Amino acid sequence: MNRLGLLGLLSAALLGCWEPGDALTCSDKQYEYKGRCCNRCRPGEKLVSECDKTETSVCTLCEMGQYQQSWTKEKHCAPHDICEHNAGLIVKTHGNATHNTVCQCQPGMHCSDTSCQTCVENQPCRPGSGFVAAKAMERKTSPCEPCAEGTFSNVSSKTEPCHPWTSCEEKGLALKVKGTNTSDVICESGRRSSLSVLIPVMAAVVTCLVGVCIYCLVDRDSRRRVQKEAGMPGENANKQQPTEQDENVLPVQETLLRGQPVVQEDGKESRMSEQEMV
Repeated sequence: MNRLGLLGLLSAALLGCWEPGDALTCSDKQYEYKGRCCNRCRPGEKLVSECDKTETSVCTLCEMGQYQQSWTKEKHCAPHDICEHNAGLIVKTHGNATHNTVCQCQPGMHCSDTSCQTCVENQPCRPGSGFVAAKAMERKTSPCEPCAEGTFSNVSSKTEPCHPWTSCEEKGLALKVKGTNTSDVICESGRRSSLSVLIPVMAAVVTCLVGVCIYCLVDRDSRRRVQKEAGMPGENANKQQPTEQDENVLPVQETLLRGQPVVQEDGKESRMSEQEMV
């Protein structure tokens, strides 16, 4: 039998003896080592030695300036990133045994690319728009953004965000002038605001009253004038108009005759009988 035939027989024998149930299965917090499941090291630790028949895995804490973020079988921890000041970077969050150091650009700068290894200077945000730190952290080329409704920016700045409008109500004041994207609101005292509404109302009421009084006076004078021109009914009643009979009655004159009064009508000659003359 040649060598190839012998190898085939040996392979068949081995396959016949192997069963799927004999495969070693370890959990996600373990790893396989020499047919055994050894425990991984916790976050913040590194592996010193693997487990054996009598001992479990040996781990130790990461050294200062290093970190391990997950369960591991690695024997080395990763070093923290260094935020290079010359590259425009500063520390945002200091690293520890389980997390890396987080760097960010200095105020007035933003990341030059997605890796954010270096920073470049911001262009000033114009009035009406403000600096958005999140956009600088997201590696945006322009960290400026127009001020939303209710916010404003009245300066040209590389670091100033849009500020919210002042709340007049919280200060016990009344709104006088609404804000814009470049200016804050203008407040005034509530008392002054009430007077500004009350004064025009009172002026309108007084004007109406004065108008009514003038109208009444003018109307009364007009009525008096008409009555005067037409004559009062009482005066006409008291005056007696002369009648035709009265006009025909001549005035009567009295004369003396022998010491006795004699009545004589005007326009008639005075005649006496001779007997009376004697």
